[in-house]
Amino acid sequence: MRLLVLFIISSFLFLNSLYSREGRNLLLDKSLVSETDMHFKYHVPVYYAFNPILKADKAWEFNKNGDPYAAPFSGGVWYDELSGKFKMWYSAGGGKTNGLITCYAESNDGKVWSKPDLDVVPGTNIVDTVEHDCVSVLLDKFEQRADRKYKMFLVAFNNSGSVSMKLKYSFDGIHWSDTKAVSGELYDRCAVYYDPFIDKYVLSLKTINGVYRRARCFLADKDPELAVSLAHRTFINGEDKFIRFWFNADADDPRHPLFPDLRPQIYNHEAMPYENLLLGYFSVWQGPENKECVKLKVQKRNEILIGWTKDSFNWNRENKKPFLPVDENPEAWNAGNIQSVAGCPIIVGDSLYFYMSGRYNSRPVHPSNFATGLATLRRDGFASYHSDKKECFLQTRTIEVSNPYLFVNAEVKGYLYAELLDENSNVIKGFSKHDFKIIKKINSTKLQLSWKNEDISSLIGTKISIRFYTRNTDIYSFWFSKTEKGLSGGYTAGGGPLLSPTGIDQ
Repeated sequence: MRLLVLFIISSFLFLNSLYSREGRNLLLDKSLVSETDMHFKYHVPVYYAFNPILKADKAWEFNKNGDPYAAPFSGGVWYDELSGKFKMWYSAGGGKTNGLITCYAESNDGKVWSKPDLDVVPGTNIVDTVEHDCVSVLLDKFEQRADRKYKMFLVAFNNSGSVSMKLKYSFDGIHWSDTKAVSGELYDRCAVYYDPFIDKYVLSLKTINGVYRRARCFLADKDPELAVSLAHRTFINGEDKFIRFWFNADADDPRHPLFPDLRPQIYNHEAMPYENLLLGYFSVWQGPENKECVKLKVQKRNEILIGWTKDSFNWNRENKKPFLPVDENPEAWNAGNIQSVAGCPIIVGDSLYFYMSGRYNSRPVHPSNFATGLATLRRDGFASYHSDKKECFLQTRTIEVSNPYLFVNAEVKGYLYAELLDENSNVIKGFSKHDFKIIKKINSTKLQLSWKNEDISSLIGTKISIRFYTRNTDIYSFWFSKTEKGLSGGYTAGGGPLLSPTGIDQ
């Protein structure tokens, strides 16, 4: 009984620590809501009308067979606040038979990209010639050593034809060190990201898991060199001190409309910290297998689904609608295969920028196969609670007031007002809906909530819940801020213009 009580107390403290994090509270997390009659709905990004934004047009971007390759295969697209540039590391053909090489591009606006002449391979934008299956490049905004600010995790081909992960560092993202760590033999299509909530580099390692086939294993450490050194191909039923089995695809993940009997698999997975949670990108394989693709002259279909976690291990993947879907038009640049990109999203004003690689669906390959695209979403816009013409309400779970200003991200076509309740659900004097300065017909990702005669600073340290009343409104997130500028103190993922180079909204 005593152990049960201790477990309940520790679980309560753990959950409260998760929900007391700085950052915007995204209503993607339904557990933030205690009661509502508003309608919950997911949202997806909109593909940029002028995609692809980057495609092969240089001799070194084609492989030995003349097939064009110019897209991040994980790779990385980040915003560098110190230089004021969008930066992209992508895979190119490099005249290779099987593998790819790494190139660099940059942009002022994230839409129009240039390929600068660099000195690594003079006259090209090549930054690394190691032949790889895929590569993860991190602009590590939390790294204290300048010579390790950029990290490259190459899933590189060995002489035997197998692959291993190699780690390199750079001070500028252009000139890379010699290999600093090498893994054991791995499966292909592994990815790496940094998780600031646990202060560890996470290796999302591909494994083959019985009937579930392509699945993922977890390995993490504060030292990226140690993490890479410990990585090796592992099996589900084997005991391993360092590597844990993580997850496989669900039976209700999207299926290929032409191959509905094929069970979905996890082709790739990576993640990024955004505000107070970790966003996960899940590349869901829908088939067919490689030999069948060659026979039918099609690409294997992959689409990106999104999930999230606040404990860094257990993913909420209840949203089964593709976040970055293939285009059903067989002539589209992204009809056959979508792959996620490290660093996303990038925050550009009120929008989030997501990059992806896409392929045409036909074989032999169509011109501009394996190109790079862009999609945009409202900031925090992964999900919202919606009200129509009648007045609806939403009450949050109890939270502690941490800062003196309260903000909400909402599209208010009708009206919105709010009141604050104490732990017993009684309206706090001065913070009733009648005292609220009503908000009408405004669409903003940063709306300050205020009351006529009271300010929230008097409630700092107390626990409250917020009760919204809305008509014809979508609410996406809410948060407390230290200043009237509405800075959240949360993580800013791949960064963005006018944001802090620390990787935190401060």
